[in-house]
Amino acid sequence: MSKNFYVTTPIYYVNGDPHVGSAYTTIAADVIARYKKTMGYDVFFLTGTDEHGQKVEETAIAKGHTPQEWTDIMAPRFKEMWKTLNIQNDDFIRTTEPRHADAVRKIIKKVYDKGDIYKGAYEGKYCVSCETFVPENQIAGENNCPDCGKELRVVKEESYFFKMSKYQDALLKHIDENPDFILPTSRRNEVISFIKQGLNDLSISRNTFKWGIPLEFEPEHVTYVWFDALTNYITAAGYENNPEMFDKFWTNGEVVHLLGKDILRFHAIIWPCMLMAAEEKLPEKVVAHGWWTVEGEKMSKSKGNVVDPIAETEKYGVDAFRYFVMREVHFGNDGDYSTNSMVTRVNADLANDLGNLLNRTLGMSKKYFGSVVVEGTGHEIYDDQIKELWSETLVNVEKHMDRLEYSKALEATWKFISRMNKYIDETMPWALAKDEEKKARLAVVMYNLVEALYKIAVMVYPFIPESAGKIWAQLGVEKNIEEAKVADITAWGSMEYDHKLGEAQPIFPRIEIVKEEPKAEIKEDLEIENPITIDDFDKVGIQVVEILEAGNIEGAKNLLKFKVDTGSEIRQIVSGIAKHYKKPEELVGKKVLAVTNLAPVKLRGELSQGMLLTTEEKKRLKLIEIDSVVKLGAKVK
Repeated sequence: MSKNFYVTTPIYYVNGDPHVGSAYTTIAADVIARYKKTMGYDVFFLTGTDEHGQKVEETAIAKGHTPQEWTDIMAPRFKEMWKTLNIQNDDFIRTTEPRHADAVRKIIKKVYDKGDIYKGAYEGKYCVSCETFVPENQIAGENNCPDCGKELRVVKEESYFFKMSKYQDALLKHIDENPDFILPTSRRNEVISFIKQGLNDLSISRNTFKWGIPLEFEPEHVTYVWFDALTNYITAAGYENNPEMFDKFWTNGEVVHLLGKDILRFHAIIWPCMLMAAEEKLPEKVVAHGWWTVEGEKMSKSKGNVVDPIAETEKYGVDAFRYFVMREVHFGNDGDYSTNSMVTRVNADLANDLGNLLNRTLGMSKKYFGSVVVEGTGHEIYDDQIKELWSETLVNVEKHMDRLEYSKALEATWKFISRMNKYIDETMPWALAKDEEKKARLAVVMYNLVEALYKIAVMVYPFIPESAGKIWAQLGVEKNIEEAKVADITAWGSMEYDHKLGEAQPIFPRIEIVKEEPKAEIKEDLEIENPITIDDFDKVGIQVVEILEAGNIEGAKNLLKFKVDTGSEIRQIVSGIAKHYKKPEELVGKKVLAVTNLAPVKLRGELSQGMLLTTEEKKRLKLIEIDSVVKLGAKVK
């Protein structure tokens, strides 16, 4: 594989402002683009906006604009956010651009001339929000989209179809032969399962609205969103107007698409089939990330909990925001955005680990050697250990970044940062400085610390580029960090002797959260929901029981079966908490609360002689555990 790298984000829909999800994908693309540059690759990084379709047309009209006016208002909002987040994309494509219309016409003509597009009629359910037809076997609930949950419309119209079913076997073969084509692996398995259910031919045109790219062979039809939108990746790579560029970055480059898991099927099924029909190379990787919740809850405008990336960067800084979203979750998993998690990450990783290492090193260098890198002599086993770990770090970071495992790459880098902090404690420069005969050894220790920071700056640069540049500046390095190459820092000994270091300044100030103390006021007119009397409560027998056995019930994925000791006998209790306790055996030996005078019932054929009590918070059920010193069988009064 040549050292040409092409990374894309999805093109973002212009009907809403950019949010933490779109920021996450774009930051991820920016990080891998910067990393590949440090690895010596020629890189092309694309993002942009998806501007055609029925939903855009309807929204524009509702807001008193033409569709083009509406997209002209919305597209700049994405460009502004990417600038704020320090995104260095090479191109920004809008699907309303002439170059894109030309590329769409070219690929459709090629597939049409091949006989893979035919005229037919579509009748069925359609989701305007997702711009997709929904087969009957995928409808959620009574009449809802399986992806967004919105109500489906019945659509009956003439349409042109792409023979996607023709490429089912070829696509399965490609996925099988290229294990990293779809990442993470769990998503790959989902796609394979979906394909094996059987691919239908794809409707690629609509004639009930006008906002789209007309088909050349029948202008009354406009190109359906996915044949339009997905083609953007080759449009920007020069498919229609720059064959030299297309040959470099698409045909002979490593192509990686980053996207949210909700649009994986379109990118891992429809897009490869389109490319096979057009006789073009498939991308090397299609990588799907998870969704973000906020403080454990789904983001929604109605709840007012949608994370605004601009507001977050104003609170914590751009690099802190970039670091958090890349470090907090493994790319591919869902993640939770919480104030507590953000503050913990910034304080522990950036301020304590990296910030302290930089400040301590520069402070001691100034105190002991006048901020000059001095050659020394002397050797200890700690020197070998940090150099060996550095070599391991390079290998591990490259391995993880090649699989877009951002969080794991950062873990590997922070392991080295932590080791260098430990190195200070092991070598004790302050003790060496007290003995003139140990000054040469002190020089070696300080050299190793400066050298490590020089290397660390390059490793963290893709994630926190502004801060990495500040680290280099404080180390007195005049070269622009953007020009840094991993090849130049592989060997130990990059920093020259007699080099003059800069001044230490805090880069990552600790974040302090001021908690508002709740006002201790009694609400005299408090309304009690479903009030009961003390006599009602006394009817319920609640006791402390000990869990003796806990396990799953075959064929009942939500139920767990417990044997408990009430202090006077052994009982069996069935509880619907299986999804909240993946390892029920770990509950054995715990004391919990149970209702013991509930009439026995059978659940899925299993006798249940009581009910375990739980709490519920943010849809998470948790057994009420009792201190082990409380007597077994004790009653709640």
